[in-house]
Amino acid sequence: MRIGQGFDIHRLEEGRPLILGGIKIPSPKGVVGHSDGDALFHAVTDALLGAVSKGDIGQLFPDTDPKNKNQNSELFLKRALQFVQEAGFKIANVDTTVILQAPKLAEFIPPMRRKLAVLLGLQESQVSIKAKTHEKLDSLGRQEGVAVHAVVLLM
Repeated sequence: MRIGQGFDIHRLEEGRPLILGGIKIPSPKGVVGHSDGDALFHAVTDALLGAVSKGDIGQLFPDTDPKNKNQNSELFLKRALQFVQEAGFKIANVDTTVILQAPKLAEFIPPMRRKLAVLLGLQESQVSIKAKTHEKLDSLGRQEGVAVHAVVLLM
């Protein structure tokens, strides 16, 4: 068995799209990123890569590479899954926490879970997405960013 831990954080800016877990979420502020900035997919990608000792998303998909500009983060996640499979592992479960002051994510969690489960070839019961605010503390609490923690267990 292997455990992988991932983290991602992005600034939020007025007029940009907010994409989390492959779902576009209505919000006046969205993510600033080189790719589509999907912090949920980025954190899970890093957790998978870490579990099989393949580095991190910045090493494999650097923001200095023009082909990654505006890239759909599903590509990064699928490549990380290939590394897991090539190493002879299967994902037992994925557990994530999204930290975002606003908007509230409760209604978007079910479609995000479904999307992540489908992309990783898992049952929805193997995917957890929790949403937390930052209680109006620091930059996340002031709605200046979104952060995601992810943990994966491989068998």
